[in-house]
Amino acid sequence: MRPRLFLVALIAVALLLTGCGLGAGEEQEGGAELRVTRDFGHEELGSVRLDTLREDQTVMRMLRSEFDVDTRFGGRFVQAIDGLEGAGAGGTSDWFFFVNGIESGTGAAEYELSPGDRVQWDHRSWGAAMRVPAIVGAFPEPFLHGTEGERRPVRVECDEVESDPCRDARQALDDAGVATSGSSLGAPGTEAVTRLVVARWPAARIVRGAPTLEEGPEASGVFARFAEDGRSLELLDQTGEVARTVRPGDDTALVAALQPRAEELLWLVTSLDAKGLAAGVAALEEDRLRDAFAVAVTGDTVEKLPLR
Repeated sequence: MRPRLFLVALIAVALLLTGCGLGAGEEQEGGAELRVTRDFGHEELGSVRLDTLREDQTVMRMLRSEFDVDTRFGGRFVQAIDGLEGAGAGGTSDWFFFVNGIESGTGAAEYELSPGDRVQWDHRSWGAAMRVPAIVGAFPEPFLHGTEGERRPVRVECDEVESDPCRDARQALDDAGVATSGSSLGAPGTEAVTRLVVARWPAARIVRGAPTLEEGPEASGVFARFAEDGRSLELLDQTGEVARTVRPGDDTALVAALQPRAEELLWLVTSLDAKGLAAGVAALEEDRLRDAFAVAVTGDTVEKLPLR
């Protein structure tokens, strides 16, 4: 009997290590959603939604529940999802994942999900931007549930606090169930809040982190670049080359997310003109931003960046 008991013990340990049912935590209400995309969110490849979460549910387990996953480095790095592979050591494309719009610094096998989390896996080129710290495609996250189960206060900063775009931005968050406070540009305490900045360019440039938008995607993670004189905005393709130039009167806004420092998160709606700013605020809706890294908005038209 001893060999049989030993075998049963081994099987039990293996099940625990692979998360196949033994030792599962209690279920939590709120669920989570995971989406798989490619080319900076331009193409959706699939999705899975859970109505409840086990306490030990990880990003990797959720991914494997719906997709065929190949890994490297002892299962810590995703090499392929449903056969779509990263390019390996000699290439410039790989899989990256975000939780509530923030690129994770924790491996998928270790990242435990919290109720309300929205995960996006994207297969993209990193030739022009090794890191994209934050994206807008999980709206109304991270405003609604925060990150890693911790929600911070949300503050809307505007160059004109009583303007229609400022009020409309706060209303968009209120409609999504997010309580906000308001302030003028440049208010202190940026580490303690998640900020949504609504301001025309170059006024928005005074906000910490915003000047990286003059340096291109390698610095900001955003495939758009303002001219140093503040008179034009270049919309870029995935190689970082200029695809279109926007000028005052084109009524085009940029909606982007930045992470100026590790403890900060900044969303920015900005434009070279008033009509563009209003259009950018109007795009703060789940369906219009879904899966996007950043967007250019002209009237009712929302274009994902980088442009194709």
